[in-house]
Amino acid sequence: MSEGPPGPTPGFLVWRLANKWRVAVDRALAPLDLTHAKYALVGSLYGMQHAGERPSQRQLADHTGLEALYVSKLARALEADGIIERTRDPRDPRAMRLALTEPGLAVARQAVVVVRELVDRLLEPLGGLDAPRTGAFTDELLTLLDVPLAHLLPNDPTTHPTTHPTTQGTSP
Repeated sequence: MSEGPPGPTPGFLVWRLANKWRVAVDRALAPLDLTHAKYALVGSLYGMQHAGERPSQRQLADHTGLEALYVSKLARALEADGIIERTRDPRDPRAMRLALTEPGLAVARQAVVVVRELVDRLLEPLGGLDAPRTGAFTDELLTLLDVPLAHLLPNDPTTHPTTHPTTQGTSP
C-alpha cells in the first residue's frame, strides 16, 4: 500500500492559497469597511450592473459560488450599510433583486481598484496579473471549477434534490 505522495496535496494547497488571499483581501478592504465575502457581492454586482443586469440574490449566489443563505445575510448587511438596495421582483415575490446604490457604486469602484492592485502583487511570482503563466494558472483553475459538484458527490442530497413521494405529481 502506498503511503501517498510526499508533501502537501493539491487540495490542501488550494485551501491554503484561498485562505491566504482571503486574509489579504480582508486587510486591503478594511478601510472601505468591506470583507472579502462582501466584496464578492459588491464586485460582482458592479460588473453585472455595468452589463445592464439587476440580478436576483439566487443569480448572485450562482455567480459567486456562495450559498444562497449566505448571500442573503451579506445582502442584508450591505443594505443596512447603504451599499446595495434589495427590492422584490415583481414577477416573483419570493425573489429579491439587488443593485448598488450611488454610495455603493463609489465604494465598488474603489474596491475594484484596491483588489486589482492586490491581486497583481499576489501574482507577481507568476509574472503579474497579465502574464502568460497567470493565464495558464487561471485556465487550470477554471477547468477544476467547471466540474459540477453533483458529478463529484453523487450521494449528496444538496446537489441531488430528491422528490418527496407525496409531491411526485401523481393524481389521486
